[in-house]
Amino acid sequence: MATHSWTRRDFSRLALGLGTCTVVPSRLAPAAETRDYRFDKTISRPVLENYLSRAITVQDLFIGQGNFDDNLRMLTSVGAKFLGRSLCFWADESHLLEKLEKVRTLIPKVHAADPEIVAQACIFEIITPQVEQVPIPAWAFEMMGMPVETRNFRFADMSFADGRFRNHWGRGGGTVPDVSRPETQLYFQFLAASYIDAGVEAIHYGQVELMNKNDRDLAHYAKVFERARAYAAKKARRGMLLCDAHVPSGGVVREGKLLLDFHSFPLRIKEIPDPPLGGILEMGHSDGLYGRSKGGTTYSGWSCDHLPYLAELDNFGRGRNPGQFGQGGIWSWGYDEISWFAHLPADRRSEWLKYAWSWTREHDPAAFLQMPGGRVLHAPVDGKRWYYANNPSPAVPDGFGDEAAIKAVWATDTAAR
Repeated sequence: MATHSWTRRDFSRLALGLGTCTVVPSRLAPAAETRDYRFDKTISRPVLENYLSRAITVQDLFIGQGNFDDNLRMLTSVGAKFLGRSLCFWADESHLLEKLEKVRTLIPKVHAADPEIVAQACIFEIITPQVEQVPIPAWAFEMMGMPVETRNFRFADMSFADGRFRNHWGRGGGTVPDVSRPETQLYFQFLAASYIDAGVEAIHYGQVELMNKNDRDLAHYAKVFERARAYAAKKARRGMLLCDAHVPSGGVVREGKLLLDFHSFPLRIKEIPDPPLGGILEMGHSDGLYGRSKGGTTYSGWSCDHLPYLAELDNFGRGRNPGQFGQGGIWSWGYDEISWFAHLPADRRSEWLKYAWSWTREHDPAAFLQMPGGRVLHAPVDGKRWYYANNPSPAVPDGFGDEAAIKAVWATDTAAR
């Protein structure tokens, strides 16, 4: 099938119902139905890309968000293989341990349904004073080669000593941790090991370029990833931890070696005035990652000019005038990306997913659209404060009904890799 270069006029016609879009199938291999999801201690580029091509965001899946049984039904029905942000702890550290107990009971249910699925947790660019309610187990000190103490984590010892980023995430104490500080590294290793023990095989490390202001040569981050991977080599289901982060600079590379296994970044949707709520993707718009993902040698040993990455419908808030065009910045009609998407009518959401999949595959072979499956809405839609791709049902009355749209896009991408 010939590829199609998407123009603004194409999308305007599509959004108004004046035309249909054609999804561009993967051009990486001849058409076939079988994909390889096998990896052990390292992962090949084809297998990694197979996972990225079936990635879906299901924020907080394993810590009680939504109806778990119906979410699992939806995920297996559409054929998801990579569950992004499924353990999405943003602050709220005082409930960390009890939430981990829930995680340990639910991840095995997913692996029983499909053992190939990878669950992703998050270690974000935020700490609050609540972290001082989390006791440090002896094994965490031992992993770091530190003397064992009986104490909790220390908020002050994770913060930037010069006060930078204090209350960066609000007056409640949401502060960016300094990755160069031993206490931060101790906390990150505690989290990584706890997640791996629960069955996690991937960790999203948030905005690494906020946390490394005192780690410009990335020596500290290199150790953070090295320790987490060493633990995964012994304890993870397949002996490996897939590490990624948001990288506005294009990636974190030290001495020619990529510190991450893949990259991630928001889609960066460019709003257009016609039709209402119109939005397109465009090379060079804002700080979009298209064409900019850095290359090097990966942890698994293969090299690339551009590391594969996920482009996701991000959540970050809402503008002052939601629903109005031209508010500047990274807003789309005054919404963050997932809220903008959720406010589209169902038929336009379906067509936009086809468009975005086709556009990313055509314009940057390293990019893979991460499908929306579940995510917080900072701008509610008809009272709905969470986007669920699930079909509406008594179990999920607020489902947006986008299962068929996701499945249709993936069905066109049948190349075996």
